Amino acid sequence: MRSTQEGRPFLEKAEAATESLPGKKTESQSSESSWETLSFTESTLLENFPERQTQENKGTAADAVVAWLSEATVLEAQTGKPQAWKTPACEVQDRFNQLRQTSVSKVEAAQVLKQEPLPEKVEVPEKEKSEVLFTRPLWSNKVEYILAQVGYSVNAISLWRFFNLWLQNGGCFLIMYIVLLFLVGIPLLLLEMAAGQRMRQGSIGVWKIISPRIGGVGYTSFMVCFIVGLYCNVFNTWILTYLSHSFQFPAAWEHCPLLMNSSDFDPECANTTPFLYFWYRVALKVSDRIEDGGSPVDSLILSFLVSWCLVGAFVINGLKYIGKVMYVLVPVPHFIMLCFLIRSLQLDGAKLGLGYLVVGKISAIYSVNAWCQTGLQVLFSLGLGYGSVVSLASHMNLANNCLSDAFVVALINLGAMLLATTVFFCVGGFWATILTHRCNEKNAETLSRLVSLGKLPPEAQPPPNLFDYPTSIFTVWLNSLPQSIKSMVLSHVPECSLQKQFLKVGKSADFAFLSFVKAMSFIPGSVVWSILFFLMFLILGLNFMIGILQGIITPLRDTFSSFRKHTKLLTAVVFVLMFLCGLFVLQPSGLYYVRLLNDYWVIVPVIIIITLENMAVGWAYGARRFLAELTILWDRPIHPVIRWLWCCLCPGVLLVLLAAAVYSQSQTTWTYLSWDSSSSKEVLQQFPSWMRFMMIILSFIVILPVPIHFVYSLTRRIPFKSSSSNRSVMSSKSQSLSMHLTPMKEVQKEEALQGNNQIAGSPVV
Repeated sequence: MRSTQEGRPFLEKAEAATESLPGKKTESQSSESSWETLSFTESTLLENFPERQTQENKGTAADAVVAWLSEATVLEAQTGKPQAWKTPACEVQDRFNQLRQTSVSKVEAAQVLKQEPLPEKVEVPEKEKSEVLFTRPLWSNKVEYILAQVGYSVNAISLWRFFNLWLQNGGCFLIMYIVLLFLVGIPLLLLEMAAGQRMRQGSIGVWKIISPRIGGVGYTSFMVCFIVGLYCNVFNTWILTYLSHSFQFPAAWEHCPLLMNSSDFDPECANTTPFLYFWYRVALKVSDRIEDGGSPVDSLILSFLVSWCLVGAFVINGLKYIGKVMYVLVPVPHFIMLCFLIRSLQLDGAKLGLGYLVVGKISAIYSVNAWCQTGLQVLFSLGLGYGSVVSLASHMNLANNCLSDAFVVALINLGAMLLATTVFFCVGGFWATILTHRCNEKNAETLSRLVSLGKLPPEAQPPPNLFDYPTSIFTVWLNSLPQSIKSMVLSHVPECSLQKQFLKVGKSADFAFLSFVKAMSFIPGSVVWSILFFLMFLILGLNFMIGILQGIITPLRDTFSSFRKHTKLLTAVVFVLMFLCGLFVLQPSGLYYVRLLNDYWVIVPVIIIITLENMAVGWAYGARRFLAELTILWDRPIHPVIRWLWCCLCPGVLLVLLAAAVYSQSQTTWTYLSWDSSSSKEVLQQFPSWMRFMMIILSFIVILPVPIHFVYSLTRRIPFKSSSSNRSVMSSKSQSLSMHLTPMKEVQKEEALQGNNQIAGSPVV
């Protein structure tokens, strides 16, 4: 309201000038027209005012305008050409329309707000204009935005975790997941989307505006996003390594390599399977323990560089290019997954896998641990807490209905996981059938040898046609033996069970790289299917990394004004920095560090981030106040159940998940599956105690900005709730970050929101 009061002297001059014009209006009509002109002036100024905020001008948007104007006035005084000039009221509208087209200096409007004589326009060079004005890019349309959110949320790690939890808890897991998705997942996804879209800021700035005392959570989210980006791009490196070896038949992981200048196989590979040997010794060259470091693996450095170059090629050209790329990167992996589904349903053993898909375990519904694991899967499958959802949403129009966006993204994400899970179960059943066939064939060979040696009676001789249908024929023959002979046979060979083999496949920690690839190698056209499989996982990984990079670059660009002038340079610097830091994970023990960070460390910080975000919107800013603003922007009411979920249910569920995660990690032994080169086998080892202490220190470092910023806010007497003055600054900043000028309808909505805040203050939650 301050800017309106300060503009009254200008209105008096405008009315006087209007009286001399032909067709003069009445006094009331002229006053009404002048107020409309002033409203237009304020709205346009807030739209295009560049983001300049210092320690001295943290008040209203008008004060920030005046501070910027004073610098322009000093520059004009130095040129020695100050002249006073007047502008008739009838020309105000035309002049500001011209400002919309040419983006010239906003000196005239700023002087009106400050009640100072209007100086002559300062001719600002084009170079200085580009440095002063910063435009925030917006998504070209809603489809590109939805595709970007879907591409970020659907990733290979979430797909595998979803399948694993379904295998452990049966079909009841789907019921638990859907319940938590609608009661917790979608409301929290809406919260992050709405916060980024409403405040037009990245993860660092948005929470400072919503709740100054909880603003440190933005820095925590930024650091977690940076660390996750370091090791998640290593997955793409592994995929590229396998993809480069897929264009040969037979594939390198289907047979053991020969020794140099010899016809014998490598003894380390002969003592294990070619798949394990290629994974541990050829592709990753892993060490036997996590303590055994070393220089980065040479064969992985090139793949790591290529993966970063691919991500950089999609991100460096800005949001418009990312939106166009999403039209290809998002549908392609889903189409490949659909092809896999059609092919996997035709495989031998697919019926076995589908049987496990529909089996239900009622006991899982009464398990607290099962609910906690499902809740964590909901949070991580939607990509909450990293700041990427906020950053992607900050480039959307204010009037966009992000409630429908949250439902669309969550449902597409669920559909993708259901599709992938069905494929995994079918392929798992096929691979379990292959393993059972091999087991029965090996048992038949063993029994035949024992019978020939006289250690077993002739009745223990397997049938000769066993190799046609090994599992069914061997099982029928074994069950037809007398009990004494059967017991004697089972004492020399293990019993081959489809169920046990299927569960063994599901427990594999490296299903994507081992079990799935093994299964694909036994079907016709294995080379083509292997290439499609790795291509699908590579695109999913690139989509996820694009979202992660947006969660890093956008907050940096919003927080530091100097970065806005050189966005491409900033992007390149971030890539180089993350590439150099990621080389640490390429050392021989890098696989174990990835498992340590992904399986144990990242869980607690992400839950803390989401909990604080929920508190900032639901309690500090006020859920009722936030939803009222969204109602004005969307021109449609929002069901009050959202407020109840934000204020009551979601915080309670998050606190339970946090307590369960802390308790589980404190009571559970942190273990990892390592490679023992002496025995050529996988060995389960325990992480060293000092490694566990390092993870606690790392968690403390990333969470440290929250208490530091809270103490700083207390010492500066910054309120817990966001004040109207802060909102005014936020409005000016968000308007200045728009690439296109905001339509008048949105400006009027923004002014209405400011007026509501000034009148109502801070509503109670």
